[in-house]
Amino acid sequence: MGMNIVCLDLEGVLVPEIWIAFAQASGIPELKRTTREEPDYDKLMRWRLGVLKEHGLGLKEIQDTIAKIDPIPGAKEFLDELRSMTQVIIISDTFTQFAGPLMEKLGWPTIFCNTLEVAPDGEITGFRMRIEDSKLSTVKALQSIGFETIAAGDSHNDLGMIRASKAGFLFKSTEQIIRDNPQFAAYDTYEELMAAIRQAF
Repeated sequence: MGMNIVCLDLEGVLVPEIWIAFAQASGIPELKRTTREEPDYDKLMRWRLGVLKEHGLGLKEIQDTIAKIDPIPGAKEFLDELRSMTQVIIISDTFTQFAGPLMEKLGWPTIFCNTLEVAPDGEITGFRMRIEDSKLSTVKALQSIGFETIAAGDSHNDLGMIRASKAGFLFKSTEQIIRDNPQFAAYDTYEELMAAIRQAF
């Protein structure tokens, strides 16, 4: 039996999309744009930071919104059960400054993500990506130290790690992504995903 490690995406899989929640809370609908509409994450983030600056919004306002976001119902129970069986890492393109409050609500699972650059007055001035193509790079690194990965995610930027893993699943994904990637089983409930992960062991 190999050493398994489960790699999960965060937003859309365990918690709601942070930027969509912030767009609703701040009344700035254009911030609803995600990697589903703009696959170039770098471009998307630069554009978002421009919108925040224009509206005079900083890290504090976003963190206030995040504090009110709850994980998707059933996500914490799913994670707790999974972590009792195997090692789990959440691999996300979000930022440590956003993820903190959500990790607390999920019982402090391990997360690998990126970092925002924040000025003393709270303005978000930039961001640092941990590594190029972070999800796929992380899965390959784990494999290089003797782990077999099982991955699940919902979006374009999850396809690399799903494809590279011993077993990979789409979870709460879009009809389009499911249609375009018929080789991956697609699930919508934590029960189904748990059963598929157990099977993959």
